Amino acid sequence: MTGVVKRGMVVLIVAFAVFYLLSQPEGAAEAIQGALSAVGDAFEQIMTFFSALSE
Repeated sequence: MTGVVKRGMVVLIVAFAVFYLLSQPEGAAEAIQGALSAVGDAFEQIMTFFSALSE
C-alpha cells in the first residue's frame, strides 16, 4: 500500500510540474532559476566554511 501511495504522489508531482511548465513557462523558469541560485549560494557558503577551517 505504501508503494502505491508513493507512486501516486510522484505521478501527481510530475503532472503538476508539467502542467505548470506548459501553462506558465516564465514562472517555471523563474522557479528553476531561483532553486539553482539557492544551490549555488549554499555551495559558496560551504566552500567559505571549509576555507575558514583550513586557515
